[in-house]
Amino acid sequence: MNWLLLILAGFFEVGFATCLGKAKESVGTTATLWMVGFFVCLSISMFLLYKVTQSLPIGTAYAVWTGIGAVGTVLVGIFIFKEPAAFWRIFFLSTLIASIVGLKWVSNG
Repeated sequence: MNWLLLILAGFFEVGFATCLGKAKESVGTTATLWMVGFFVCLSISMFLLYKVTQSLPIGTAYAVWTGIGAVGTVLVGIFIFKEPAAFWRIFFLSTLIASIVGLKWVSNG
């Protein structure tokens, strides 16, 4: 169950990064609403990370959380914000995913 919560926390990290990107592109009320989304996602993500670290090692949990956020945010950047999907970006994104899976695999939690 803790690993599912950790994955969910990582998705909310992607959510708050996405909201920041959308707020940057927006003005007025729309930008404010994106910032509200940012703070909601940030709060949920941090709370879930806090709950997970009560039973999983902090080093593993934090690394997996940031890894999910990084991978997800790069994918959002590529698919939503039209950032480049060059070979080396995808290559290093793949190594990051392999590292996250490896941390889960060798974890005692």
